[in-house]
Amino acid sequence: MADSDEEYVEEFSDDEEEHVVSRDVDTRARRRRKARTGAEWEVSRTWETLVEGADGTIRATVEGLVEAGKRKRLLRDTTPLQRGIIRHLMLVLDLSQSMAEKDMRPTRYHLALRYAREFVVEFFEQNPISQLGVIGMRDGLAVRISDMSGNPTEHISAIEALRSQDPKGLPSLQNALEMCRGALYHTPSHGTREVLIVFGSLLSSDPGDIHQTLKALIADRIRVAIVGLAAQVAICQELCAKTNGGDDTVYGVALNEQHFRELMMEVTTPPASYSQRQASNALLMTGFPSRTVEPFPSLCACHSKPSCDGYLCSRCGSKVCALPAECPACGLTLILSTHLARSYHHLFPLLNWVEVPWKRASRSTHCFACGIEFPPVPPPDQWSKSETQAKGISVSSRYECTVCNNHFCIDCDLFAHEVVHNCPGCQSRQ
Repeated sequence: MADSDEEYVEEFSDDEEEHVVSRDVDTRARRRRKARTGAEWEVSRTWETLVEGADGTIRATVEGLVEAGKRKRLLRDTTPLQRGIIRHLMLVLDLSQSMAEKDMRPTRYHLALRYAREFVVEFFEQNPISQLGVIGMRDGLAVRISDMSGNPTEHISAIEALRSQDPKGLPSLQNALEMCRGALYHTPSHGTREVLIVFGSLLSSDPGDIHQTLKALIADRIRVAIVGLAAQVAICQELCAKTNGGDDTVYGVALNEQHFRELMMEVTTPPASYSQRQASNALLMTGFPSRTVEPFPSLCACHSKPSCDGYLCSRCGSKVCALPAECPACGLTLILSTHLARSYHHLFPLLNWVEVPWKRASRSTHCFACGIEFPPVPPPDQWSKSETQAKGISVSSRYECTVCNNHFCIDCDLFAHEVVHNCPGCQSRQ
């Protein structure tokens, strides 16, 4: 048997031996590369290049992916509703061991911290006269990360400090909700009381009956919205439905990274009032202080830190560092007129712009706002062919305001609806 093996080895030619050796080297190199970078399905996701258009069709082009994603964010309900523009929201982050999963890159934990920072910035951009606080869940306890305030810098710094820690233990929804209820219990009645939970686990380690906490949340008029990262959980759906007047659409499970971000950013829009009790709010006394610059630093009333610039309360004259804020001395709400104007657009949102077909595209050759050149109008015999190929987005790359009838590009459409909340064409006519 040994002689036959030796004869078999000797039958290889020099070229065949080199081929076998090179194949072994390639195999070992491929194994080392996979061990270093992870499995192939963790690195490349070819199925993510497919995108569902606004009409349900599947497209795989990069241009269609970008434009369809923009249009999907823009096409929302623009019905004027009564909303609470002064909000008090507690952001609850899951810091348990389940957030170490890598189904969302790089991990659920680091992605949640990244989106939490973006959420804080966007929340105060859309709700400048609101208040926010951050709480974490780990080891079966609720951990206070930052106190409720209107300063986004404090919250972002506190969230950044969590990067040096590792997720561990089990979460506790009941402890987190009780801490949120304690923080929101003393907030004034003219503002909304909300809780946003980023929940990556499939269980909750609670010390008592969470249904008693649910009854207390309903009695205190606290709304709960949950973004799940694993799967649907029955208690999460019950919490969202019963605290939002039967509306369970505020509970969503993220399908991927982009969907996770969209679910969080939806909360930046103030919720509609669903009861007559919330609609009958009293008038709120506010002050519009002026900025002052002193030759010598003095202590501010909010942080007791020396500074030369600040804002003087229009009632008692106390100095605060930044606005919006509540005067520590007399309790007067201090805001700027721009803050009130930026919050007003939620009550009367800008209408969605409509797609322009080829037969009406010849009216404009450039975008009314930025001046970018539109694609030229093809011959009429090609209109039907292009419309069947590009459903869900404008075939002419033009979007029309139904009030002023001006044509805009997709980027100006996005900028007008998500940033300035005004139509450039309508404003120029005024």
